[in-house]
Amino acid sequence: MSLFDLTNKVAIITGSTKGIGKASAFELAEHGAKVVISSRKQDACDAVAAEINAKYGEGTAIAVAANISDKTALQNLVDETRLAFGQVDVLVCNAASNPYYGPQSGISDEQFRKILDNNIVSNHWLIGMVAPEMRTRKAGSIVIISSIGGIRGTPVIGAYAISKAADMQLARNLAHEFGPDNVRVNCIAPGLIKTDFARALWEDPERIKAANTNVPLRRIGEPDEIAGAVVFLASRASAFMTGQAIVIDGGVTI
Repeated sequence: MSLFDLTNKVAIITGSTKGIGKASAFELAEHGAKVVISSRKQDACDAVAAEINAKYGEGTAIAVAANISDKTALQNLVDETRLAFGQVDVLVCNAASNPYYGPQSGISDEQFRKILDNNIVSNHWLIGMVAPEMRTRKAGSIVIISSIGGIRGTPVIGAYAISKAADMQLARNLAHEFGPDNVRVNCIAPGLIKTDFARALWEDPERIKAANTNVPLRRIGEPDEIAGAVVFLASRASAFMTGQAIVIDGGVTI
């Protein structure tokens, strides 16, 4: 059996109607997992779930809309997953917000709080909802999509970077708490990826030129180039890895 086999594993992926989340959902399904598609809009979730079911077989995916800022909606996401598939084996915390680009001095209190709530607190909530059953079973994998911004300074997305640094520490702390129960918690820290979320960065000619010059591969990444790492962290291939941040940034080291 392949170390990457996820047959009959159940994975929730937030923010999975596009970008890294969608690519990850497809790759998890490719490796045998049942997947739960979630984002804010039900019709978008339904469309992606239908795509996955058409490719991998009916019943591979379900769609449950949830706004990550709404704790009740997140609990419903977990409850509906259990109702459909019985349990949660893998949680991929991918959804995030960044409503502000510019120097830290210009961000409003409301924008700062939204970033921290959506990028840190929502992950804390979701993990708290699924971890107890994983710990009872002595098996489970939690993957947080952080960012290269969490380990570098930035004059443009400072609050977002702060939140992503906090996500890395969240993973490190929980790795120590959950490790004795064989539940792993890891982060992925992508560099600039061609997603709608990062459009303001890669559509700017000067920024993309600078970004491509600074990485050995001389290009930005694609969503499916992150999805492979999600499969790795979800599977037995990473059975001895927890509390880590995998940096995927075109070859640049810290």
